[in-house]
Amino acid sequence: MHLTDDVHASGALAATGYASFAFAMTAGRLSGTWLAERLGQTRVMLLGGLTACAGMTTAALAPSVPVVLAGFVLVGLGLANVFPLAIAQAGATAGPQGVATASTLGYAGMLIGPPVIGFLADALSLPAALLTVAASSALAGVLALTVRRHRAA
Repeated sequence: MHLTDDVHASGALAATGYASFAFAMTAGRLSGTWLAERLGQTRVMLLGGLTACAGMTTAALAPSVPVVLAGFVLVGLGLANVFPLAIAQAGATAGPQGVATASTLGYAGMLIGPPVIGFLADALSLPAALLTVAASSALAGVLALTVRRHRAA
């Protein structure tokens, strides 16, 4: 919708927005173990959250289709490993109960997020609503630092 309504892309071209996001997420997941082994889980989560934030901010505010598509690629790459690593850290911190809690919160967010974005888009605008995704992505990355400090204490 953002590509067709706000950036005025054709329907066919707008479909590449999701495709570019999904392809980037797949590539990010496939490289996630390699990245986590080299950079550490906390850094991958922090950099992933910040990359997704930059990508969604770009996608929400850019006036041209290629730049918006590049933003969606960054979102896919950034978010690719945040959820799997969050589940892993929850398990390391709190065992099976931590995995259950983190999984429940993550999947609840996937169910609740789209309607919330829709309500915000209706009340404000779709680009403004998408900026909440950017903020949430940055928050997820920064929380990785908090969890690391808490585990070290």
